[in-house]
Amino acid sequence: MQHEGAGDQVLLTPVEMGEVDRASIAAGVLGSDLMEAAGSSVARAVAARWQPRPVMVLCGPGNNGGDGFVAARHLDNLGWTVQVAALDAVPTNGDAGHHAALWAGPVEQFSTALFDQRGVVIDAIFGAGLSRPVEGRALMMIEAMIDAGSTVCAIDVPSGLDGASGAVLGAAAPAEMTVTFFRKKPGHLLLPGRELCGQVVLADIGTPRTALGAVPAQTWENSPSLWEQRYPWPHTDGNKFQRGSALVLGGATTTGASRLTATAAMRAGAGLVTLAVPEQAWSVYATSMTGVMVSSLRAPDDFETLLADVRHNAIAIGPGAGIGELTCSSVLAALASTSRPRAVVLDADALTSFADDPDRLFDAIAGPCVLTPHDGEFDRLFDSDGDQLTRARRAATRSGAVVLLKGSATVIAHPDGRAVINSNAPPTLATGGAGDVLTGFVVGLLAQGLDPFDAACAAAWLHGAVAAEFGPGLVAEDLPSGLPAVLRALDDRRMIDPPLIVRAQK
Repeated sequence: MQHEGAGDQVLLTPVEMGEVDRASIAAGVLGSDLMEAAGSSVARAVAARWQPRPVMVLCGPGNNGGDGFVAARHLDNLGWTVQVAALDAVPTNGDAGHHAALWAGPVEQFSTALFDQRGVVIDAIFGAGLSRPVEGRALMMIEAMIDAGSTVCAIDVPSGLDGASGAVLGAAAPAEMTVTFFRKKPGHLLLPGRELCGQVVLADIGTPRTALGAVPAQTWENSPSLWEQRYPWPHTDGNKFQRGSALVLGGATTTGASRLTATAAMRAGAGLVTLAVPEQAWSVYATSMTGVMVSSLRAPDDFETLLADVRHNAIAIGPGAGIGELTCSSVLAALASTSRPRAVVLDADALTSFADDPDRLFDAIAGPCVLTPHDGEFDRLFDSDGDQLTRARRAATRSGAVVLLKGSATVIAHPDGRAVINSNAPPTLATGGAGDVLTGFVVGLLAQGLDPFDAACAAAWLHGAVAAEFGPGLVAEDLPSGLPAVLRALDDRRMIDPPLIVRAQK
């Protein structure tokens, strides 16, 4: 993820953003100039979103409050009616003190009587670095904003929101718009922060891009810029055998799940897809699948026989496979076969089958592997304490696999500590079978040779993009058929080298 464009998607924790600010100042940028740019960006965002109306700016004691004083001054200069209220005494030191002194109007003390329901509240009480629950008068004002249903613009994050995790520390008032600076934070994307922030406006305040070098990049917001240069686009001289062969294990009763997975693997570009199913259900699969080869499993070791075919370079187990020892044995056989270059994606029943002994699964993971649990499946295998980003990272480290933790904000974590937050999934993806399709997208990309981390990131983004493009009424069957349009649009945006023109000599 060191290629061009990845830096724009970096997410910074509050601690990391502090390091970037210090690096900026060390590079010659004045802290007061950064604050001036931040506050003026807030004022411009407010003026662009709303018509002039009364504004109440709630300023805390730190730099977030300093940003608020700047925003108040600029809105006042634009002719807006502005009131400023301070949590404590008006700051007199540092950059916040400098900008507070430039505010020529009165400063009230926090009071719920100050709210004007016609106006906008600029929440500049606390920034993303808050580390303990809000209390006292700050809590009183936040709760008053919530009770009043105030129209809120938050600076950096809604006060009371942990910028690193998206967790609420005591209370946080929902914002219609949040203005943050230089780079987003994980808390802008992780729930419940994502819902509380409203529209997130990212403002350029003059932080040098080189300041990113002050922190090692570990977390990104998912975007094609992270993986599209390595995406397995078809080549004119390619053929189906070069595009890989995916092997999907189906079950005897819940037949729709693995059929969705196999169809999705085909749509994602796998050159060949084989669906291995119990003999008693073979006719169900064979009569409903056309481009997929359906192989009958007559004996318990038939799946291992299929694994011996080295052409199957990516394997998906879980959707509809059934919970029990037979699925465990199939998973372990697939993982044991990864010495021949192939990748495995495990979902649903393949994960739940190891609920009584997770280490049995983790000890078997030695090659490229992606686990795609939802929260319930995750909790059967892993420690559920902490926010989604922390849990996914810890699970990846423990299992040795790439972990794709599904949810409204899906997190993809690599065992080496890298993580990506996918935020483009609409609520319509909460439909039965959508996860089976995601597994198919992952295995289809793995079959074409994409790295497991890239495959998981690309699959999650494409999954969300297809659902967003389809809109209301989405069911899982719509997802594979909707993928070509999204891929076409993505392909059209790619940078294509001009063709080589050879002119004949005269």
